[in-house]
Amino acid sequence: MIERYTLPAMGAIWTQEHKLRTWLQIEILACEAWAALGRIPAEAVENIKRRASFSVERAAQIEAEVHHDVIAFLTNVAETVGEDSKYIHVGLTSSDILDTGLALQMREAADLILEKLERLQEAVARQAHAHKYTLMVGRTHGVHAEPVTFGLKMALWYTDLQRSRERLLRAREVISCGKLSGAVGTYANSDPAVEEYVCERLGLTPCPVSTQVIQRDRHAEFLATLAVIASTLEKMATEVRNLQRTDILEAEEPFYDGQKGSSAMPHKRNPMMSERVAGLARVLRGHALAAMENVALWHERDLTHSSVERVIIPDSCILLDYMLEKFTVVVEGLVVYPDRMRENLERTLGLVFSQRVLLALVDKGVVREDAYRWVQRNSMRAWAERQPLRLLLSQDPEVASRLSPEELDALFDYRYYTRHVDAIFRRCGLDKE
Repeated sequence: MIERYTLPAMGAIWTQEHKLRTWLQIEILACEAWAALGRIPAEAVENIKRRASFSVERAAQIEAEVHHDVIAFLTNVAETVGEDSKYIHVGLTSSDILDTGLALQMREAADLILEKLERLQEAVARQAHAHKYTLMVGRTHGVHAEPVTFGLKMALWYTDLQRSRERLLRAREVISCGKLSGAVGTYANSDPAVEEYVCERLGLTPCPVSTQVIQRDRHAEFLATLAVIASTLEKMATEVRNLQRTDILEAEEPFYDGQKGSSAMPHKRNPMMSERVAGLARVLRGHALAAMENVALWHERDLTHSSVERVIIPDSCILLDYMLEKFTVVVEGLVVYPDRMRENLERTLGLVFSQRVLLALVDKGVVREDAYRWVQRNSMRAWAERQPLRLLLSQDPEVASRLSPEELDALFDYRYYTRHVDAIFRRCGLDKE
C-alpha cells in the first residue's frame, strides 16, 4: 500500500494532483484485494505498486481526446506500468473510484474544519472568561431589555460552536463511506471482499447497498452541515457588526496600523471581515440547496449531480475554512469597550430594572395587572421626559405606598443580574475547575 498523502491546507485537498493521487491509492488497494483472492498475480501487484504513477498534465492531454476523466487517468497510469496495467480497474466502474475518492477528500476537509472550529471555540472561551462579569445591556428587537454580560454572550457562542463540531462529526461519519460494487451496484464483475478490503484500509465504511453511485443524500447532509455552521458564523459576525455601529460601539474588529476603511472618509473603521463572513454564508446556503437537488437521480444514476459537485463541494469546504480563519482573527483581536457598555446600559435611565420592580410589587400583594400598569406609566414618562425611573417611582403614590426608598434602592442593583453567571458557565463547560 502506498503511503498516505498528507496535506498542508484546505486548498490542497481539492487540487487535481491530490484527487488523482487518491484515485491511484484506491486502484492499488483494489489490486491488492484481487491478489489476495487469487485473481491477480502477486508479482503483478508488486510491479504496479512500484511503477504506477501519473502526470496531471498528461492526464489532461488524454482527457482532451477521450472526454472521460477516469479513462484518461487509467490510460496515463497504464503508460507508466506497462503490461501489468491490464490488472488495474478489474471489475470496477468509474464511480467506484470517483465516489470513494470524493469521500476521502470530504473527510480530510472535515478534519481541517474541525481543527478550525476548535481554534475558534478556544478564542471564544478566552473572551468569555475575560468578560465573564462585564455588564452590558441585553437587546430584544434591537431595544434595551435587561442587563447581561459580554461573557454570557461569548458563552452562548461557545455552545453554538460545540454543536457545530458535533454536527460536523456526525456528517463526517455519514460521508465516510466507499463503494466498489461495479456498474449498477451488484458486484457482478467484482466481489464484496474487494470493497471491504479497500474501505478497511482507507478507514471508510462500505455502503450497505449502492447503485452505480454513492447516494447523494450523504453529500447533501454534509453540505447542509457546512451551511448551518456558516449560518452560525454569520450570526456571530452580525452581532459584531451591530456592536461596532457608531451609535453602539461596544466592541469592534481589530484595526491594524496602516489599515484603511474607506477611500473617501479617513475616519472609517468598518467591520469588513465580519461583513465578508456574513456574505459568504449566503453562498454556502445556496450550495446546500444545490446538493439537495442532486439527491434525485434517474434510476441507478445519471450525471446531473457530477458537474454541480465539482463546484459546490470544493467551494463549500474552502469557503467555510476561509470564514473560520477570518472570524477567528476577529474574535482573537476583538476590541471590547466595557465603559461604553456601561454608558449604553444606563442610557435609558433605569428602565432595564422595570421587571424587577414589577415582581417586587407582586410580591407585596399587588395584582399583576395593576403592578404592570404602574411600572409602565412611569417607564413611559422616563422615556418621554428623560428622567430616572427610580425617581419617578419614588414620586408615584401607589408605588411608594408599597415600596420604601430602601427597597427601591435595592431593586436598582446590577449585581442581581449576574448572580447566576457562574452556574451558566458551568453548564456550558466553561468553568476552569
